[in-house]
Amino acid sequence: MELLIKGSIELNKMFAALQRTGASLRRDFGEVENLQQSLKGARDFVQKAASRIEESILNDLLLVRPSAGLLTPNMSQAGDGRDEFVLSLSGASNFVRGNPHFAISLALRSNDETKIALVYSPIDERLYYAEAERGAYLFSAYHSARLKVSKLSEVDQLTIAYNTSDKRPEIGDVRRTGCPALDLAWVAAGKFDAFVSDVLDFAEIAAGDLIVREAGGHIEMMADLIANNGKVQL
Repeated sequence: MELLIKGSIELNKMFAALQRTGASLRRDFGEVENLQQSLKGARDFVQKAASRIEESILNDLLLVRPSAGLLTPNMSQAGDGRDEFVLSLSGASNFVRGNPHFAISLALRSNDETKIALVYSPIDERLYYAEAERGAYLFSAYHSARLKVSKLSEVDQLTIAYNTSDKRPEIGDVRRTGCPALDLAWVAAGKFDAFVSDVLDFAEIAAGDLIVREAGGHIEMMADLIANNGKVQL
C-alpha cells in the first residue's frame, strides 16, 4: 500500500476510509445548505448522514482490524474484546446550520488504550492525527507539520475554547466553536491554549485526547473536560 501520510499502514488505511467518507459528507453539506429554510428538515438530513457515516466507514475499518468492535454515540458493536474503533461526527449542530466547522473523530483502541487517533475536517480536508509514542501531526494538501502545544501561560495572552452550559467564570480570549474534536486538535496545534467543556460522549473526544497528549499537552476528564498546554492554570 502506498502511504499517504507519515505513520503505520493501519493509520493510512484509516485515513483512506476517512477520505472516502469525507467526500460523501461534502456532498451532504451542499444539500444541507439548500435546506436552511427548514431547520427540522436539516436536522433530519444530518442525522441520516451521520448514520450513513457509521455504515459506510465500518466496512472499511473492518479491513483494518476485522475482529474489532465499534463504538459511536448512537451504537455499540461488540468485537473481540481487545480492539475497538471509536467514531463520531463532531460539530453536528454546525453541520445542520450549514457551518463548515465540523469533523470526523476516529480512534483505534487496543486493550483500553488509544493507539491511533485521527480528527478529519472534510470541508478543508485537514487531518490532525497521532499514534501512541510517535507524536502528533497535521496533514493537508498544502501543509504538513508536527504539532506542538503553545507555551503561553499569562492570562492576558491566552485563547481558550469553552463548551460549557453554566455560568462559570471564563478567562482569556474566549472561543465557542461548537466542535469539540477540532477544539482539542487546535489545543494540540497551539491555536488554543486550553479547552474547557462539560462532560462529552467519549466517542467525540477519544481521538483528540491522544492528539493533545502526543503534542505535549495535558488533558483531564473528570467532572469537566480540561485540555491545556500544561502551563495554563484553570
